[in-house]
Amino acid sequence: MTKTLYIEDSYLKECDATVSAISDGKNVVLDQTIFYPRGGGQPGDMGKIVVAGSNAEFRVLNVSKRDGKILHELDRVVQDPELKTGDRVRCVLDWDRRYRLMRMHTAAHALAATMNKELGVLITGNELGEEKTRFDFNMSRSGDREHVRDRCVGRGMDEFDRQKFDDIVKKANESLARDVELKIYTLPREEAMKIPGVVKLANALPPAITELRIVEIPDVDIQADGGTHVRNLKEAGRIELLKLENKGKTNRRIYFKLIP
Repeated sequence: MTKTLYIEDSYLKECDATVSAISDGKNVVLDQTIFYPRGGGQPGDMGKIVVAGSNAEFRVLNVSKRDGKILHELDRVVQDPELKTGDRVRCVLDWDRRYRLMRMHTAAHALAATMNKELGVLITGNELGEEKTRFDFNMSRSGDREHVRDRCVGRGMDEFDRQKFDDIVKKANESLARDVELKIYTLPREEAMKIPGVVKLANALPPAITELRIVEIPDVDIQADGGTHVRNLKEAGRIELLKLENKGKTNRRIYFKLIP
């Protein structure tokens, strides 16, 4: 199993590692890594791997999980002896990109929590990006479809109430402006699931997971999450609502970005 250093410290920019395996010619497994594998709507990290001794470099184009392994996809097919199992390497993260995603992820938690509080909905799909993020949600998710509908859209209309969502973003930004440290810890699944609202992503948390990593923003949000975040709310910036879309009878989508 690869040791996931990004879970322990999201601010690590470099680390040393040993190549455990190479598959499909250019997918490398390491004994430990700072690279986050794509999941939960957060993209996989990018950066480079430098081979100790020869200083040969490979760009890391994407990181993903497959069959329980974390795969670092390189920019070219590996040739022996350029890189082989057992080699020591230096992992260097594309930190600017990662930090933008960390800021976006923390801001997304604040917005999702505000939407849940104000509208009673859960996020059914999300895609975090460096420049913008997408949230999908279902207005019938709360079990009180008409009540949620009236709070999301204008009565007698199929479009969003833009003012309502501007107000939600304003409330989320008020939270993001606070000087508050995030708390990250693990709990047994049974204990964690007793916390109201700990799961804000619908259809999340496979039954096989027995321990949950909890990301808590005091007085704002608490939920199970395996991604990377900033240490303090004030690092995230401010949310700007970009676009609202009607995706069907009860499905809705919003896009937002961070400023600056």
